[in-house]
Amino acid sequence: MRFSRNLEQHIVVETDPVRTALVKINQNKSRQVFVVTASGMLKGLLTDGDFRRWIVSLPEISIDRPVLEVMNSSCIRASVGDSASYIESLFSQKITSIPLVDDSERLVAIAWGDVGTMRMGERDIGEGCPAFVIAEIGNNHNGDMDLAKHLVDLAAQAGADCAKFQLRDFASLYGKVGANKTGDLGAEYTDDLLRKYQLAPDQMFELLDYSREQGLVPLCTPWEEESLRQLDAYGAPGFKISSADMTNHTLLAAAAQTGKPLIVSTGMSFEYEVKDSVGLLKNKGADFALLHCNSAYPAPMQDVNLSYLTRLKEISGGIIGYSGHERGYEACIAAVAMGAKIIEKHFTVDRTLEGNDHRVSLLPQEFGDMVKAIRNVEDALGNNEARKLSQGERLNREVLAKSLMAKRELKAGHVITRGDIDIKSPGQGLQPSRLEDLIGATLARDVETGTPFFEADIAGQGIAPRAYAFDRPWGIPVRYHDLATLVAAAPVDFVEIHFSYRDLDLDINDYASEPFDCGLAVHAPELFEGDHIMDLASPDEAYRARSIDELRRVVDQTRKLKPFFPKTECPVIVINAGGFSADTFLTNEDRPEMYSRVADALAAVDADGVEIIIQTMPPFPWHFGGQRYHNLFVRPDEIKDFCERYGTRLCYDVSHSKLACNQLQLSLQTFTETVGPYSAHLHIVDARGTRDEGLQIGEGEIDFVALGRALSATCPEATFIPEIWQGHKNAGRGFWVALDRLEKAFAL
Repeated sequence: MRFSRNLEQHIVVETDPVRTALVKINQNKSRQVFVVTASGMLKGLLTDGDFRRWIVSLPEISIDRPVLEVMNSSCIRASVGDSASYIESLFSQKITSIPLVDDSERLVAIAWGDVGTMRMGERDIGEGCPAFVIAEIGNNHNGDMDLAKHLVDLAAQAGADCAKFQLRDFASLYGKVGANKTGDLGAEYTDDLLRKYQLAPDQMFELLDYSREQGLVPLCTPWEEESLRQLDAYGAPGFKISSADMTNHTLLAAAAQTGKPLIVSTGMSFEYEVKDSVGLLKNKGADFALLHCNSAYPAPMQDVNLSYLTRLKEISGGIIGYSGHERGYEACIAAVAMGAKIIEKHFTVDRTLEGNDHRVSLLPQEFGDMVKAIRNVEDALGNNEARKLSQGERLNREVLAKSLMAKRELKAGHVITRGDIDIKSPGQGLQPSRLEDLIGATLARDVETGTPFFEADIAGQGIAPRAYAFDRPWGIPVRYHDLATLVAAAPVDFVEIHFSYRDLDLDINDYASEPFDCGLAVHAPELFEGDHIMDLASPDEAYRARSIDELRRVVDQTRKLKPFFPKTECPVIVINAGGFSADTFLTNEDRPEMYSRVADALAAVDADGVEIIIQTMPPFPWHFGGQRYHNLFVRPDEIKDFCERYGTRLCYDVSHSKLACNQLQLSLQTFTETVGPYSAHLHIVDARGTRDEGLQIGEGEIDFVALGRALSATCPEATFIPEIWQGHKNAGRGFWVALDRLEKAFAL
C-alpha cells in the first residue's frame, strides 16, 4: 500500500463534463477518477464500468453531461488519520484505491494497493514502464549556475529522464560544530568541498525549474529536514533520499509525511537496517522505491553484487533500482536486465574537476551510450507471454523453412496419404510438424503439384469469395502469377499489382490475353537489384538518382498495363519514398531537408497518365536486409504539411500508422482525421504494438468500427485493399476473411 497526495490526474469536479473524466481515466491508467465539489469535498467515484452502464441505459449519448449524473456516490472511503492496517484491510480484488478524507470530508490523499508503479512528475516508474534514468548532477556543477544548466542540457540530450541535485542547510545539518571541527580529515575535506560548491535554495529552485523546461523530471536530495521543508514548499514532485540517510528514520518519516514519492538508496546499510526502514515507510503509507547501491567512490566491480537486487525486491515488495558508483556503465545495463526500474548515475563534463563525484561520473557521450544500451536491453527483454514470430522471423520462415507440399495433382474430395506429400522449401504452407495431422484429411479443393498445403486443408473447409458490399471501391493485392486466378474468384472493383524488381522486365501479355473487367493500382518495389532500397530522401546524390531511375521504370511499366485495365484512366502508384536510417531516429532538424529531397525527386519523374502516391510508414519498417528506423511520413502533421505544400496525395496504410501512433502515443482517430482528407487509396489491415503489422482484421488493436466511421467522414471516395500479410496464400483466403470481417465492421 502507498499514499499519494498527487491528486490532479485522479479527480474531477462534479460539474465537469463526462468527456473530461474520460480523458483523465485514459491518462492516469487507473481506469477511474474521484469526483469532488468545487471546494474539494469527496462526492463519489467514476470508473470505466460506471460509464459503460450509463451509456447503455440512455437512448441518446452525450459525454458533455456533468459527471454528477454518472458517478457512483457510495464509494468506500477512509479518514486520513486511520491506521495503515485499517486502510489496508479495505482493499480487495476489485478495490485497488481508497480515497482519504479529512474531518471536513475533503479529499486530501489516495491510498493505492499494490499496483507496481509510482509516478514521479510526469513519468510512471515500475512494472511495464521503461527504466527511469537519473542523471545525478549532484554538486558536479561546482557552484557554477551556468555549468549547472549546461549539465541539464547535456543530460536531456543524452536521453536522461531526470536531473537530480543535492540541497543542504549547513546550519541545521552540522549546527555550531561543523565537520571541519571533528578532527576527521575525510569529513573536513568533504565539508570544505560542499560549502564551497553549495547552491543557495533560490538558485536550486531556479535550476529545478530549468530542468523541467528541458523536459526532465527535476529531483533533489534533501540532506536534512529544513531542506526537505524548502523543497516541499517549492513543489518538488518527489524526493531522493541518499544512502547516508537510509537509517535516518526522522527524515524518512518527514519525507513520507509529504505524501510525495520517494526514491531511497540503501548503500552503507546492513540488511536489518534496510528492513527497519522499509517497515517504517510502509507503516507511513509512503510511495517509495529502493535503490541497491555500493557507496564507495569508485565501487570495485567485485563489490557491486547486483544479485542482491533479487533479495532487495523481496524485502521491499515494490519497485527496485540501482545507483551506480563504479567506473563505466556495464553494471547499470545488467541491473536493468535483472529488473531494476530506476538507474541513477553521476554525470559530469570533466572527470578531472575537483570533487569525489566527478571521478565516478559518466561523460555526456558515455551517458547517452548507456541510455541507448538500456533501451536496447529493455526491447530485448520483451515479455514472458507465449512465443510469437517477429516480422523478420516471418520473412525468413517463408524463405528458409520447409512446408508440406503436394507431390502430385490432387482433386477435391481426395483423402490425403503419406505418398501425396513432399517436404520442401519454401516454408509457405503447413510446417513439416503437421504431417500426421494432414494425413487422412479430405481435400475441399483441387491442389496442384508442388504447391503447399494449408491449415484449411486439415479442417476440410474453406471460405468462398463473393461479392462484398462497401461504400467505396475495393480490391485485392495481386502478383502477375496469381492475377487471373484471383480476379476470377470474386467481382473486385480493382486490383493492386505488387511489383518485384524482376516484374519490371516481364511482359503482361504472358499473363493476360485480354483486358480485365476491373480497375488498376500498382505498388512499386522497395527493393531493387543489388540490395538497392528505394530512397528518394537519400543525401547521397548517386543513390537518390538510382532511386529516381527505378521509379521511372515503375511508371513506364504501369503505362504498359493500362490497356489491360481500361476502367482506370489514371492508376495510382504506391511508393515507399524512403527516409529511413539504420541505427536510430534522426532529429527534428534533419527531417525538413529530407522531405524537400523527396519532393525534388518526385518532380524529376514524368508521371503523365499515372499518379504517384506515398505510403504512410511505420516507425520500424522491415526491409530485406534488416529492420530500420523510419523518419518520414510517420507523423500526421508532417504528412499533412507535405501534401499541402507539394500538392500530393497519399496511400494511408492504417497498419503502419497504428504502429506509429503507438510509438508516438497518438490516437489513430486523430491520425485519421489529419491525413484522411489527403488519402487517395487505403491499405486496411490490423496491427499491434510498434512492430507487428499486416495482421488479420480483428487480431490486433485497431477498432475497425471507429476507423470505418472516421474514413467515411474524411476520405469517402478513397479506394482500399486488405493488405493482409501472406493473404494471397490458399487462393487468397486471407483476403476473403479480411473482407468478410471488414464488411461487418464498416456496416455498424
